[in-house]
Amino acid sequence: MLRHQEELLQEADFKAVLSSGPGGQHANKTSTKVVLDWSLANSEVFSEEQKERLEFKLKNRLTKENVLQLSSDHTRSQHKNKEILIKRFFKVLEDALTIQKPRKRTKPSKASKLRRLKNKRIHSEKKANRKNPLS
Repeated sequence: MLRHQEELLQEADFKAVLSSGPGGQHANKTSTKVVLDWSLANSEVFSEEQKERLEFKLKNRLTKENVLQLSSDHTRSQHKNKEILIKRFFKVLEDALTIQKPRKRTKPSKASKLRRLKNKRIHSEKKANRKNPLS
């Protein structure tokens, strides 16, 4: 779990906007969609190394100004949408900060090789049986 969650929430900017989609008159007059803007460049919570990792991992989600924008309009309640958005925000940052272990290369076992060849033989026979016997 991320440390400094309160500080991150203070750095984030929340806006409520009109949501699209069904909902009738209620959706047309209430702002239930919640949008979160968080500036990576102006953040004081993370170190420079962490900022670089976040910038690399979130490069497809950041704007040109290094601002992360997330939105939620799953429910008709602004408060529930905000809760969903906060959880997603922390999850995105947590996933981006995790360092994956390097993969250890392994060779396939003898049993897995035999299994592969057996399945290949069965598949080949199945296709051979589809052919016209006269040709």
